[in-house]
Amino acid sequence: MGGKRRTNPAGSTNSFRGDVLRVLGVLKVATGDQIQRIGAPHLSYRHTDKDTPSKQKQARTASHTGALSDMRKHGLTENGGSATTAESLRNLTTKSLQAASHELRRPVTEMGSTARGAGSSGATHPIAVNETVIAMLRPKADLARMTEDPAEVRAAAKAAIDTPDGIGTIASYWTEVPLPATGTWNAPGKGGAQADIVLTAPQDKVPLLFIEVDNRHETAEELADKLVPHQTTFALL
Repeated sequence: MGGKRRTNPAGSTNSFRGDVLRVLGVLKVATGDQIQRIGAPHLSYRHTDKDTPSKQKQARTASHTGALSDMRKHGLTENGGSATTAESLRNLTTKSLQAASHELRRPVTEMGSTARGAGSSGATHPIAVNETVIAMLRPKADLARMTEDPAEVRAAAKAAIDTPDGIGTIASYWTEVPLPATGTWNAPGKGGAQADIVLTAPQDKVPLLFIEVDNRHETAEELADKLVPHQTTFALL
């Protein structure tokens, strides 16, 4: 036990470090809150007895914060600035892309960048992309991980479980994906678009979906112009 503590002084487990790899491998940059809501949604129903929403969030994200701290010690994650909400942003390093690709069961060539520096201006667009992914995933708690929780906590989780399912799993999503009108997928040429989110979830009857997330910084005409390279990409598929 002492050896494990020296290796991971924050006491993180393989499970929570795996959550970090899977979520950041897809989203590129995210807050601890977003990592927790996707990776371990059952924690969202705990700590409601804390005095303030801030203390509740701190308590339910503690396990993933510890995992991020241990992974940073090993050069696997970085602090990527702050969101406009003042929450810390985290991203993977080049060193950890291989581990993330293993967790997601996708080739390293499909992992994209590490998003270093994305938080220098608040990361408003990446945060909006992440929230879109979460809204589509609709993460559900695993009641098997809540057997020791109070009845009211389990009841709240069960009520959410009984709502309509989301689409796919975190491994069904890609973010900031170049769509090459010319060149190749791994070396796209000029003139192509970049999809904010690409979703492939054939198990939910969604074989392929491109998603654009707008922060109301573009006009309707500018958004419409983005559809042209997307149509070109569809023609190439």
